[in-house]
Amino acid sequence: MDNSDAPSGPPASQGSGDGVHEKRASITGDIYYADHGADTELKRSLSTRHLTMIALGSSIGMGLWLGSGLSLASGGPAGIFLGYCLAGSMIWCVSHSIGEMACVYPLPSAFVQWTGKFVDQSAAFALGWSYWFSYCITIANELQSANTIIKFWTSAVPIAGWISIWFVVIVLINIGAVTVFGEIEVIASTIKFSWIFVVIISMIVMSAGGAGYGPVGFRYWNSMPFTHGFKGFLSVMPTCIFAMSGSENSGLVAAETVNPRKSIPRAVGSIWLRLSLFYLIGSLMITINVSPTNEDLFGGEGTNASPFVIAYRDAGIPVLAHMMNAVILLSVISTGSISGYGGSRTTMGLAYLNMAPKVFTKADKVGRPWYGLVPTFILGGGLAYLNVSESGADVFGWFSNLTSLFTLFGWGMICLSHIRFRHAWARQGRTPEELPWRSWIYPYGAWWGLIMCILLIIVQFYLSVWPLGDSPSAENFFANYISVIVIVILWLGGRAYYRGPWWVDLDTIDLDEGRRFYGADVEKPKVTGVKGVAKKVVGAILN
Repeated sequence: MDNSDAPSGPPASQGSGDGVHEKRASITGDIYYADHGADTELKRSLSTRHLTMIALGSSIGMGLWLGSGLSLASGGPAGIFLGYCLAGSMIWCVSHSIGEMACVYPLPSAFVQWTGKFVDQSAAFALGWSYWFSYCITIANELQSANTIIKFWTSAVPIAGWISIWFVVIVLINIGAVTVFGEIEVIASTIKFSWIFVVIISMIVMSAGGAGYGPVGFRYWNSMPFTHGFKGFLSVMPTCIFAMSGSENSGLVAAETVNPRKSIPRAVGSIWLRLSLFYLIGSLMITINVSPTNEDLFGGEGTNASPFVIAYRDAGIPVLAHMMNAVILLSVISTGSISGYGGSRTTMGLAYLNMAPKVFTKADKVGRPWYGLVPTFILGGGLAYLNVSESGADVFGWFSNLTSLFTLFGWGMICLSHIRFRHAWARQGRTPEELPWRSWIYPYGAWWGLIMCILLIIVQFYLSVWPLGDSPSAENFFANYISVIVIVILWLGGRAYYRGPWWVDLDTIDLDEGRRFYGADVEKPKVTGVKGVAKKVVGAILN
């Protein structure tokens, strides 16, 4: 990777006094007029609006809308709610680590390249290729889920037919210019974000007696808060993690953002909105309105529907049930689309680390990395057809367990990279004030995220050996824990190839390699009146 920090124009002399806003490069002492550094063949075409909306809604897919039914049945109302609280605290901390590092190093595969820079090359090798496989799995999972969603309306079209149709849609979204992808994700995220308010308000009314079955209150919380005890609560964690996987994609999108220093803090600041509205309040609504013993829940003996759809159907509001199902379909297609985006950018980052063929660094004139897109969609699309011979709930269980372990490994490496980045920054005589944006929860947030990732990987081992409602078996273990085995094999392979020390030497890291340097902000006149008040309110919400 060419990480030259040379700008297009010559450096200005210090103290020129011409009123132009200048920026000093940290090593050479030269003064530059514009942002520069961290350049690739990708195009910086996405704006703050794109990144904020992608951060708000891109990962809202089947894990929440459909997988919540599986979690509700396994863990009960209190189990699923506490599961989302725990997973939400983790991704909030991870997002802060991403925000701080992505402002400094907005690179194509983000956390893969950060791991190689601050942790270890073999760890980056294992993370990059396992995460690429995770993106492929997510594409497959979202495609097979689309088939499950369509069954609410019709079973006339064969499973393979629906998978093929939605696969073509996801591919078309990704082969357009990155601005096309960005606009589609903005529209999808806007619809999801708007719809959650409809869900919250309507389900409050339903639980208070506005449905055909009278007031519900917290009857399910009172009668069966945990359906399978503490083990049931632990069993919901893989699905909760899977539901939030993809939240880290904002780090990847930063490489194609015009001004990461402005866009990324706004995206990180919006995380609490998604966590509270979708996961916490959204899950609370279904725990109030849907019984955990309802056999129509996803994974049950009935229609295998989303708990949100079941709530509207049982309340006698078919119009909202159909609208809810349509929003879920849009969500899974959107999540599958951004997984294709993430997979192709991950292979590009691996190539910059010399862990994939150099041809993966190439993109065409509009910024499409074809060499990463094609294998990502071939594998992701191929895995989706497993649903043709297996039940949707079984395939979802396999894929979500695989993805949740890859996600925990990725989140852990993000937090570890952040911790080591700050140590390297301090040991080389730099101060936090030099960072373009600082996480206000460091170091506690990074350490919390790292420790919880390690603990949940251990929990998943326990559940793989002694699964809920099943007897221990080698088949069950490998089906649910194969991700860790893959990670270990990749890591050992990386160790055998790269050799050297177990950790990157913090004193020898070139902190300016791959770094984005920013020009001074031009001070804009303050906005007054109604527009000024609105701007302050939005800023308070998102920052």
